[in-house]
Amino acid sequence: MSEITYVRGDATVPSVKGVKVIAHVCNDIGGWGKGFVLALSRRWPEPEKAYRAWHRDRAANDFGLGAAQFVQVEPYVWVANLVGQRGIRTGSKGVPVRYEAIDAALERLADRAVELGASVHMPRIGCGLAGGKWSRVEPLIEQRLVRRGIPVTVYDHGEGRS
Repeated sequence: MSEITYVRGDATVPSVKGVKVIAHVCNDIGGWGKGFVLALSRRWPEPEKAYRAWHRDRAANDFGLGAAQFVQVEPYVWVANLVGQRGIRTGSKGVPVRYEAIDAALERLADRAVELGASVHMPRIGCGLAGGKWSRVEPLIEQRLVRRGIPVTVYDHGEGRS
């Protein structure tokens, strides 16, 4: 069984051959503008555009916690918008991260990665603005992706592990 590879660097610039899916966690209220999405939007306008349209037309599609949207940004690069946080603020119900939604979205990501024959690249999803703990997210990635033989690389920008 392979395992997660940890590297320092920018998850928007995966330096491996073949098809790549860059995965990140979005909120369920259509907000895009803080954290990792800024790095994505600096490179490609499409993921933000697709996410906003997906949210706008949510009455007619699968937008919601646990959903995943796949946006092709280059011939061999896709971005996966994974809806894994409820709102954007920590409040009476705790932090925005929803582990069960991340889990469901990762399962959809795994299916697509297998279909594409792709490796998966991500920051520590759900652990920045969403307020999640990597100790809860990492086992989900191992179970949904690594166990199915999908190579996963997690990128740290030099900040410490939580």
